[in-house]
Amino acid sequence: MIEVVKAPPFATIQDLGWDTGRAIGLPRSGAMDPAALRFGNAVAGNPPGAAAIEWALGAGTLRFEEEALVVVAGRADVRLNDRAVAPGAPLAILRGSTLAITPHPGRRFVYVAVRGGIDVPAVLGSRSTYLPGGFGGHEGRRLKTGDRLAVGAPGLEPAGAVPARPEHPPAHTTEPKLRVTRGPQWNRFDAAARDAFFAGRFTVSPASDRMGYRLSGPVITSRETATLPSEAACPGAVQIPDSGQPIVLMADGPTVGGYPKLAVVIDADLGLLAQRPPGAEVRFVEVTPAEARAAYHGWKARL
Repeated sequence: MIEVVKAPPFATIQDLGWDTGRAIGLPRSGAMDPAALRFGNAVAGNPPGAAAIEWALGAGTLRFEEEALVVVAGRADVRLNDRAVAPGAPLAILRGSTLAITPHPGRRFVYVAVRGGIDVPAVLGSRSTYLPGGFGGHEGRRLKTGDRLAVGAPGLEPAGAVPARPEHPPAHTTEPKLRVTRGPQWNRFDAAARDAFFAGRFTVSPASDRMGYRLSGPVITSRETATLPSEAACPGAVQIPDSGQPIVLMADGPTVGGYPKLAVVIDADLGLLAQRPPGAEVRFVEVTPAEARAAYHGWKARL
């Protein structure tokens, strides 16, 4: 068992989410940065989709009631029994040990992968926490101080196996350009609005969450009212409401929406956006569908 001695401001149990369910309004959910989760699981000797702790926005401490092998995937200050240890490496945890984690200020999420995975009940085939619905994960909610988490039995994957990609999720650039394709309402926006979108510097609003990242920057206006009949939406969709300030749908985002969608952030870059903390800057650059497909296949091959 793992005891949450001090919960960080935001932590949930996540795996790779639901493969199906959008037809009934269930989003993919799962890890906001799937590459980081997969990396942590690979080093811990877990299957790629094993459940882990998605840790965000501040410090906290765990205590291990049994021996464990743990990997903290992401940029963070990690201390095992008050001794600094490197993130991204397998840590042999002895019974009674504590692990204190403080994410780097420039990174939003880190993942605590434990060999065997976090053992919470699977709901509809996933152990992810879906906060808007209040189900999945640990009691359908964020972790809090005093929670106790069970660890599953180790699988057959060798502990410490390093995936065929960089040994640690690379540090994100200070001002990434997120690649986007044209959205279904592209033609509702004139050349001036599109130019403002691609030339603008946007900052991530503190109001951002797992459902959507609100961006502050140049006002983007459409030729017509922003309210449309609801239609299918996907993670990465860049919605433009009447305020003209973009909202990018994220892992827990709704499966339908009525705001015009100017663009869609490609899958390969959505984790990059997810890692941007409040106040961080982002920009956008257009790519063709062929370039988006190539980036997707390259991203999947590295996972």
